[in-house]
Amino acid sequence: MASLPVEALLGIYLGLLVGVIPALVSWGLAFVFRYTIDITIPAFGVTVLAVALAGVNGGLLALADKTITQNPDAPRLVTAIVVVAMLAMYAHQKGDTMGAEFPRRLTLSGLRSRRLSTELADIVGGDEVRVPVVGEVGDIEGYPPLPEDLRADLRAVEWRFPADLRLDELETRVGDRLRTEFDLAEVSVSVDERGRATVSAAPAFSGLSKRVADGCQAVSVAGLLPTGLARGDEVTVVTPDAEVEGTVVSARTDGSGATTPPVSQLTAPAGSPDAADEDGDDSPAPVRAPTTDGGEGRLTVAVARADVKTLLGVDRATVVVESRGTRREYEAVSLLRRAGRRVRRLTVGAGSALAGRSVGAARVREEFGATVLAVRTADGWQLAPGGGTTLDPDDELFAVGEPDALEGLAEALAGRRTGTGGGDD
Repeated sequence: MASLPVEALLGIYLGLLVGVIPALVSWGLAFVFRYTIDITIPAFGVTVLAVALAGVNGGLLALADKTITQNPDAPRLVTAIVVVAMLAMYAHQKGDTMGAEFPRRLTLSGLRSRRLSTELADIVGGDEVRVPVVGEVGDIEGYPPLPEDLRADLRAVEWRFPADLRLDELETRVGDRLRTEFDLAEVSVSVDERGRATVSAAPAFSGLSKRVADGCQAVSVAGLLPTGLARGDEVTVVTPDAEVEGTVVSARTDGSGATTPPVSQLTAPAGSPDAADEDGDDSPAPVRAPTTDGGEGRLTVAVARADVKTLLGVDRATVVVESRGTRREYEAVSLLRRAGRRVRRLTVGAGSALAGRSVGAARVREEFGATVLAVRTADGWQLAPGGGTTLDPDDELFAVGEPDALEGLAEALAGRRTGTGGGDD
């Protein structure tokens, strides 16, 4: 017979070896009972069953069996029984927890409509969530690997978004921001319920041909380029014989206004990652596309194939930048923010006192100081809903008002505050 410590180690090894199947059975029983009929089966009964499945007659009563306690290998056998019992109790606890938390119905729409956990996410300002990039930024198969400096810049970014967005909407917005600010060729984003983004990305295409749209060709012309010209700008190239519209693919200027200069690359503006940090500030700076610093230079523009010969026949052209206009919805949101108002997306809860009532009867404007801009019902979105529009459970709405007013309306819609009313909005 070996020494007691050796017998105990052998018992632990034996318990782990024979306790795997009983532990799986314990987990399965606890999960099935909790998931199907929402009942927690006794842990003691599951443990006795697990010890019996391990081949010990009588289950835990074997600890009082003389054939075991007086056996020369008693320390080893008793240790193994204890290990099997502990594994069974742990598996039972995990199975019961998973059965309680596992969704009762799994659908594609249900998975896509998952939202942030308000307890786990980093909520700031009451209605915004901070979304950082966590972990290593991966590469996308089939694309070149990311440069290390770009990978470091991607790991350092974080943004704020409305906290009531669905996870798939957050993933779309984060991907759009990454493509826009870092000029990435492809991005894959996954956001968990804590609001943490896992990112894989591919660097921008270096080849000029990959930036030219189908049906277009790139032509370079010399001319006086305006300050702030950036890739993607819509321009009109004016020649003595014609005017050609196109999209900027690249531009180079010397920045001095000289007529025969050695040209320089597009210049990164101050505050961008490409600009020198003269103040020694290590805080992340906003990322902006590089732009020209103005002056004589050369412009490469993507134009229709029919206009290629027109530009190839000229030595110099005039470049006019065309306006793309202003997004009016952004102007409206900006004006609302300046006035201390916010726009928030809310959901009508099943236990809300406002559920089943019309917008007018709920007196949203009088009781909460907020205005309902739109309501999404089973029939789709209704813009500027009238007082007779009914707020049913799970309907979504956009409301505008001061932050405190929107918070009160959100509590009422969630059922945490009682709404009153008796008139039309």
